[in-house]
Amino acid sequence: MKKRILGNNLEVSELGLGCMGMSFGYGDKADDKEMIQLMHEAFDQGITFFDTAEVYGPYINEELVGKALAPFKNQVVIATKFGFKMDPKDGKMIGLDSSPANIRRVAEASLKRLKVDAIDLFYQHRVDPEIPIDEVAGTVKDLIQEGKVKHFGLSEAGAATIRKAHQEQRVTALQSEYSLWTREPEQEIIPLLEELGIGFVPFSPLGKGFLTGKIDVHTELKENDFRKTLPRFTVEARNNNQALVDLISLIGQEKNASPAQICLAWLLAKKPWIVPIPGTTKLHRLHENAQSVNFQLNPKEIEEIENASTKIQIQGARYSEAAMKMVGK
Repeated sequence: MKKRILGNNLEVSELGLGCMGMSFGYGDKADDKEMIQLMHEAFDQGITFFDTAEVYGPYINEELVGKALAPFKNQVVIATKFGFKMDPKDGKMIGLDSSPANIRRVAEASLKRLKVDAIDLFYQHRVDPEIPIDEVAGTVKDLIQEGKVKHFGLSEAGAATIRKAHQEQRVTALQSEYSLWTREPEQEIIPLLEELGIGFVPFSPLGKGFLTGKIDVHTELKENDFRKTLPRFTVEARNNNQALVDLISLIGQEKNASPAQICLAWLLAKKPWIVPIPGTTKLHRLHENAQSVNFQLNPKEIEEIENASTKIQIQGARYSEAAMKMVGK
């Protein structure tokens, strides 16, 4: 697998692995031994970029990633995140907290859980309106100077925040949702990232599984699957949005590629500094996703995909109303 550069000098595999779903979010927690095997297989496939966060679990996903990747120390890049307030009683997320004290607390705890000497990429998970972004960036800058963090990132931040943060401490990467059914970053964010030389790490590049074609109106989501709370995953929305999956499947048939491979190949073709991080708990899906780097879409094919997909009106917001208030600030 080829490498790509995020920001000015963070080298990663052109495809990463999102690890959240192994511990949290999509129903029951997966078996740790199987997930360690999957991460080892990802490394063997050439994937060197792994994404986690303290809030995934909370804490258990960082511990899992740290344990799995310990044999590959200094050969992989691990990204994690700060910025949520956790209830000390049960560890549940109860709000935002990007205060300097909390950033430092998270950094120290993440270093231990990840079993690393320095955090490769430390994202602010969501922008905290109570803490000035230059104060957040300045705290991470101090951690970089202390050797505890290597690179600073933002997640789901708006253009003004990105620009202001970058003035205080160079932002290496922005992580936000971007896929064939979430194309808002094209309007303002991607041009800004290109201007400032910031890498882009799209999460949910397969639409939280929907764009793979394996979820339809008949799919029963588990009670502890957070997609049950998303407007875009109501039965009515899924029925409407199936048209996009049908289109992607048709394009895939012409190239002997799966819908997932078309979605990832499209993202990889958009910019040389875009690195998607699809997540999975299944080895065959890992292999399928990894093979997407072998499908090269030419400008004409990209134009055809985009022209066709823009004619399909996607139904449903990607998050609940409350969660959307934390996006794009």
